[in-house]
Amino acid sequence: MNLLLTGQHVDISPAIREYVETKLERVIRHFDQIIDIAVILGVEKPSEKDKRQRAEVNLRVKGNVFHLDHYAEDLYAAIDGLVDKLDRQVLKHKEKIQSHQHAPVKHLSAGL
Repeated sequence: MNLLLTGQHVDISPAIREYVETKLERVIRHFDQIIDIAVILGVEKPSEKDKRQRAEVNLRVKGNVFHLDHYAEDLYAAIDGLVDKLDRQVLKHKEKIQSHQHAPVKHLSAGL
């Protein structure tokens, strides 16, 4: 799994990098078939009084790409919200994959 961490109008410090990596470990623990993760952290300021921190992620798995974003006042809060959303999406995808892997069709038709 590859992790690409990019900052737009914000410097990525080692502390932020470590924080993102530790938060993404939860997602990786739930679903280990992840190809790569691209995280973009940025600051958007439509006006000086309304400064918003942005966290985006593109997560690639076999046959699917998840794109999520989250906005907050604090960069760490934006990362937390993003990882929560991503974890829910990955678990939903995992359940969908596992629900389609039931008994083969030839075993179902043998009882008829």
